[in-house]
Amino acid sequence: MAIITITSDWGTKDYYAAAVKGKILSMLPSATIVDVTHEIEPFNVAQAGFTLKNCYQCFPEGTIHIIAVDTIESTECPHVVVKAEGQYFISTDNGIFSHILDGKYDEAYCIDVMQDSDFFTFASRDRFAKVAVMIANGEPLSSIGEPRLKLNPGGTFCAVARDNTLEGVVMHIDSYDNLITNISKELFERERRGRDFTIMVKGDLYTVDEISDSYLDVDVVDLVAIFGTHGYLELALNKAKLASLCGIEPKSTIKVVFHDEEKAPKVGSLF
Repeated sequence: MAIITITSDWGTKDYYAAAVKGKILSMLPSATIVDVTHEIEPFNVAQAGFTLKNCYQCFPEGTIHIIAVDTIESTECPHVVVKAEGQYFISTDNGIFSHILDGKYDEAYCIDVMQDSDFFTFASRDRFAKVAVMIANGEPLSSIGEPRLKLNPGGTFCAVARDNTLEGVVMHIDSYDNLITNISKELFERERRGRDFTIMVKGDLYTVDEISDSYLDVDVVDLVAIFGTHGYLELALNKAKLASLCGIEPKSTIKVVFHDEEKAPKVGSLF
Protein backbone atom coordinates (compact mmCIF):
# COMPACT_ATOMS: atom_id res chain seq x y z
CA MET A 1 0.00 0.00 0.00
CA ALA A 2 1.49 3.35 -1.06
CA ILE A 3 1.82 6.16 1.45
CA ILE A 4 1.76 9.66 -0.06
CA THR A 5 2.14 12.77 2.09
CA ILE A 6 1.26 16.35 1.16
CA THR A 7 2.84 19.51 2.57
CA SER A 8 1.48 22.81 1.28
CA ASP A 9 0.76 26.48 1.86
CA TRP A 10 -2.85 26.18 0.64
CA GLY A 11 -4.62 26.51 3.98
CA THR A 12 -7.87 24.60 4.47
CA LYS A 13 -10.64 26.87 3.17
CA ASP A 14 -9.99 26.21 -0.52
CA TYR A 15 -10.45 23.11 -2.67
CA TYR A 16 -6.75 22.57 -3.45
CA ALA A 17 -5.98 19.78 -0.98
CA ALA A 18 -9.16 17.88 -1.82
CA ALA A 19 -8.46 18.15 -5.55
CA VAL A 20 -4.97 16.68 -5.20
CA LYS A 21 -6.20 13.87 -2.96
CA GLY A 22 -9.04 13.09 -5.34
CA LYS A 23 -6.64 12.99 -8.28
CA ILE A 24 -4.37 10.53 -6.46
CA LEU A 25 -7.25 8.31 -5.36
CA SER A 26 -8.78 8.26 -8.85
CA MET A 27 -5.52 6.76 -10.15
CA LEU A 28 -4.60 4.72 -7.07
CA PRO A 29 -7.63 3.97 -4.86
CA SER A 30 -5.54 1.98 -2.38
CA ALA A 31 -3.26 4.92 -1.54
CA THR A 32 -2.94 6.17 2.02
CA ILE A 33 -2.73 9.97 1.94
CA VAL A 34 -1.29 11.84 4.91
CA ASP A 35 -1.59 15.61 5.38
CA VAL A 36 1.65 16.83 6.93
CA THR A 37 0.32 20.40 7.00
CA HIS A 38 -1.40 22.89 4.75
CA GLU A 39 -0.54 25.83 7.00
CA ILE A 40 2.94 26.71 5.69
CA GLU A 41 3.24 30.49 5.22
CA PRO A 42 2.74 31.30 1.52
CA PHE A 43 5.93 30.61 -0.48
CA ASN A 44 7.94 29.95 2.69
CA VAL A 45 10.24 27.24 1.37
CA ALA A 46 12.44 27.23 4.48
CA GLN A 47 9.46 26.63 6.78
CA ALA A 48 8.19 23.81 4.58
CA GLY A 49 11.65 22.24 4.57
CA PHE A 50 12.01 22.49 8.34
CA THR A 51 8.59 20.90 8.85
CA LEU A 52 9.19 17.95 6.56
CA LYS A 53 12.77 17.48 7.75
CA ASN A 54 11.48 16.80 11.24
CA CYS A 55 8.88 14.21 10.31
CA TYR A 56 9.78 12.34 7.12
CA GLN A 57 12.07 9.90 8.93
CA CYS A 58 9.07 8.71 10.94
CA PHE A 59 7.51 7.33 7.75
CA PRO A 60 8.32 3.88 6.34
CA GLU A 61 10.65 3.27 3.43
CA GLY A 62 9.00 3.92 0.09
CA THR A 63 6.89 6.84 1.31
CA ILE A 64 6.31 9.53 -1.34
CA HIS A 65 6.23 13.19 -0.28
CA ILE A 66 4.56 15.89 -2.37
CA ILE A 67 5.77 19.37 -1.36
CA ALA A 68 3.43 22.01 -2.77
CA VAL A 69 5.09 25.30 -1.84
CA ASP A 70 6.27 27.76 -4.52
CA THR A 71 5.68 25.17 -7.25
CA ILE A 72 5.86 27.35 -10.38
CA GLU A 73 8.75 25.95 -12.42
CA SER A 74 11.34 27.73 -14.52
CA THR A 75 14.49 26.82 -16.39
CA GLU A 76 16.52 27.39 -13.22
CA CYS A 77 13.98 25.73 -10.93
CA PRO A 78 12.45 22.70 -12.68
CA HIS A 79 10.07 20.17 -11.19
CA VAL A 80 12.08 17.27 -9.79
CA VAL A 81 11.78 14.00 -7.91
CA VAL A 82 14.50 13.16 -5.39
CA LYS A 83 15.23 9.83 -3.72
CA ALA A 84 16.87 9.89 -0.30
CA GLU A 85 16.98 7.35 2.54
CA GLY A 86 14.58 5.08 0.68
CA GLN A 87 11.92 7.78 0.34
CA TYR A 88 10.81 10.03 -2.53
CA PHE A 89 10.33 13.81 -2.59
CA ILE A 90 8.44 15.61 -5.37
CA SER A 91 8.66 19.38 -5.62
CA THR A 92 10.20 22.31 -7.46
CA ASP A 93 13.98 22.61 -7.22
CA ASN A 94 13.70 25.95 -5.42
CA GLY A 95 16.13 25.15 -2.60
CA ILE A 96 13.63 23.07 -0.63
CA PHE A 97 15.79 19.94 -0.69
CA SER A 98 18.72 21.57 1.09
CA HIS A 99 16.36 22.38 3.95
CA ILE A 100 14.96 18.84 4.11
CA LEU A 101 17.97 16.70 3.32
CA ASP A 102 21.00 18.91 4.10
CA GLY A 103 22.23 18.24 0.58
CA LYS A 104 22.37 14.45 1.06
CA TYR A 105 20.43 12.38 -1.46
CA ASP A 106 20.81 9.33 -3.71
CA GLU A 107 19.18 10.33 -6.99
CA ALA A 108 17.44 13.33 -8.54
CA TYR A 109 15.52 13.51 -11.82
CA CYS A 110 13.85 16.36 -13.65
CA ILE A 111 10.19 15.62 -14.26
CA ASP A 112 9.43 15.24 -17.95
CA VAL A 113 5.89 13.92 -17.66
CA MET A 114 2.97 15.46 -19.55
CA GLN A 115 0.60 17.09 -17.13
CA ASP A 116 -3.14 16.47 -17.25
CA SER A 117 -4.16 20.07 -17.94
CA ASP A 118 -3.47 22.92 -20.33
CA PHE A 119 -3.07 25.24 -17.34
CA PHE A 120 0.20 25.62 -15.49
CA THR A 121 -0.86 26.96 -12.08
CA PHE A 122 -1.71 23.71 -10.26
CA ALA A 123 1.30 21.44 -10.68
CA SER A 124 0.52 19.46 -7.53
CA ARG A 125 -2.75 18.16 -8.99
CA ASP A 126 -1.82 18.02 -12.68
CA ARG A 127 1.75 16.71 -12.41
CA PHE A 128 3.00 15.84 -8.91
CA ALA A 129 0.04 13.53 -8.22
CA LYS A 130 0.65 11.71 -11.50
CA VAL A 131 4.35 11.26 -10.73
CA ALA A 132 3.59 10.05 -7.19
CA VAL A 133 1.33 7.33 -8.58
CA MET A 134 3.98 6.34 -11.15
CA ILE A 135 6.49 5.84 -8.35
CA ALA A 136 3.95 3.98 -6.21
CA ASN A 137 3.32 1.63 -9.15
CA GLY A 138 7.00 0.77 -9.28
CA GLU A 139 8.06 2.75 -12.35
CA PRO A 140 11.79 3.61 -12.29
CA LEU A 141 12.78 7.24 -11.81
CA SER A 142 14.57 7.09 -15.15
CA SER A 143 11.13 6.85 -16.81
CA ILE A 144 10.15 10.20 -15.28
CA GLY A 145 12.90 12.30 -16.83
CA GLU A 146 16.59 13.03 -17.14
CA PRO A 147 18.96 13.03 -14.15
CA ARG A 148 19.35 16.33 -12.29
CA LEU A 149 23.08 16.43 -11.59
CA LYS A 150 22.97 19.21 -8.97
CA LEU A 151 20.14 20.56 -6.84
CA ASN A 152 19.78 24.25 -6.07
CA PRO A 153 21.04 25.45 -2.68
CA GLY A 154 18.46 26.79 -0.27
CA GLY A 155 20.30 29.68 1.36
CA THR A 156 20.18 28.06 4.78
CA PHE A 157 21.61 30.03 7.69
CA CYS A 158 24.38 28.49 9.78
CA ALA A 159 25.15 29.52 13.35
CA VAL A 160 28.50 31.28 13.61
CA ALA A 161 31.07 30.68 16.38
CA ARG A 162 33.64 33.37 17.09
CA ASP A 163 35.75 34.09 20.17
CA ASN A 164 33.53 33.18 23.15
CA THR A 165 30.19 33.58 21.39
CA LEU A 166 27.73 31.70 19.23
CA GLU A 167 25.44 33.74 17.03
CA GLY A 168 22.40 32.16 15.44
CA VAL A 169 18.95 33.07 14.21
CA VAL A 170 15.36 32.03 14.83
CA MET A 171 14.68 29.67 11.94
CA HIS A 172 11.15 28.65 12.95
CA ILE A 173 8.37 29.84 15.26
CA ASP A 174 5.94 27.05 16.07
CA SER A 175 2.22 27.28 16.84
CA TYR A 176 3.00 27.81 20.54
CA ASP A 177 5.18 30.82 19.61
CA ASN A 178 8.30 28.97 20.74
CA LEU A 179 11.54 29.99 19.02
CA ILE A 180 13.52 27.25 17.31
CA THR A 181 17.01 28.45 16.46
CA ASN A 182 19.66 27.15 14.09
CA ILE A 183 22.06 26.47 16.98
CA SER A 184 22.46 22.71 17.18
CA LYS A 185 23.18 20.86 20.40
CA GLU A 186 26.35 19.45 18.86
CA LEU A 187 27.70 22.92 18.03
CA PHE A 188 26.61 24.34 21.39
CA GLU A 189 28.42 21.68 23.40
CA ARG A 190 31.51 21.80 21.21
CA GLU A 191 31.87 25.54 21.75
CA ARG A 192 30.80 25.45 25.39
CA ARG A 193 33.52 23.08 26.60
CA GLY A 194 31.89 22.86 30.02
CA ARG A 195 31.76 26.61 30.57
CA ASP A 196 28.91 28.69 31.98
CA PHE A 197 26.94 30.71 29.46
CA THR A 198 24.27 33.33 28.91
CA ILE A 199 21.71 33.06 26.11
CA MET A 200 20.53 36.49 24.97
CA VAL A 201 17.22 37.27 23.27
CA LYS A 202 16.56 40.72 21.73
CA GLY A 203 20.05 41.95 22.50
CA ASP A 204 20.58 41.51 26.23
CA LEU A 205 17.03 42.42 27.21
CA TYR A 206 15.98 38.83 28.01
CA THR A 207 18.46 36.19 29.15
CA VAL A 208 18.65 32.61 30.36
CA ASP A 209 21.75 30.85 31.69
CA GLU A 210 20.84 27.17 31.88
CA ILE A 211 19.49 24.42 29.66
CA SER A 212 16.38 22.69 30.97
CA ASP A 213 14.93 19.27 30.22
CA SER A 214 11.32 20.40 30.15
CA TYR A 215 9.20 23.54 29.76
CA LEU A 216 7.92 22.85 33.27
CA ASP A 217 11.39 23.22 34.80
CA VAL A 218 10.67 26.95 35.17
CA ASP A 219 7.77 28.89 36.61
CA VAL A 220 4.82 29.95 34.46
CA VAL A 221 5.76 32.74 32.02
CA ASP A 222 9.47 32.34 32.76
CA LEU A 223 11.95 31.98 29.92
CA VAL A 224 13.24 28.45 29.33
CA ALA A 225 15.91 27.05 27.00
CA ILE A 226 15.86 23.42 25.91
CA PHE A 227 17.17 21.26 23.09
CA GLY A 228 14.10 19.90 21.34
CA THR A 229 13.65 16.61 19.55
CA HIS A 230 14.78 18.40 16.39
CA GLY A 231 18.24 18.80 17.94
CA TYR A 232 18.29 22.61 18.02
CA LEU A 233 18.23 25.20 20.78
CA GLU A 234 14.65 26.18 21.52
CA LEU A 235 13.49 29.15 23.61
CA ALA A 236 10.03 29.39 25.10
CA LEU A 237 7.87 30.81 27.84
CA ASN A 238 6.23 28.27 30.10
CA LYS A 239 2.53 28.36 29.11
CA ALA A 240 2.86 31.68 27.29
CA LYS A 241 3.73 32.91 23.80
CA LEU A 242 7.30 34.14 23.60
CA ALA A 243 7.37 35.39 20.02
CA SER A 244 4.16 37.43 20.30
CA LEU A 245 4.87 38.87 23.73
CA CYS A 246 8.41 39.89 22.84
CA GLY A 247 7.92 40.90 19.23
CA ILE A 248 10.32 38.28 17.84
CA GLU A 249 10.21 37.22 14.19
CA PRO A 250 11.96 34.56 12.09
CA LYS A 251 15.62 35.39 11.41
CA SER A 252 15.88 37.40 14.64
CA THR A 253 19.34 37.06 16.20
CA ILE A 254 19.97 34.79 19.18
CA LYS A 255 23.35 35.07 20.89
CA VAL A 256 25.13 32.75 23.31
CA VAL A 257 28.06 34.10 25.35
CA PHE A 258 30.38 31.61 27.06
CA HIS A 259 32.15 32.70 30.26
CA ASP A 260 35.74 31.68 30.95
CA GLU A 261 35.53 32.86 34.56
CA GLU A 262 32.65 33.29 36.96
CA LYS A 263 29.21 33.29 35.37
CA ALA A 264 28.11 36.77 34.35
CA PRO A 265 25.09 38.13 36.22
CA LYS A 266 21.72 38.12 34.52
CA VAL A 267 21.21 41.31 32.56
CA GLY A 268 17.46 41.22 32.55
CA SER A 269 14.38 39.06 32.83
CA LEU A 270 11.13 38.90 30.96
CA PHE A 271 8.73 40.43 33.44
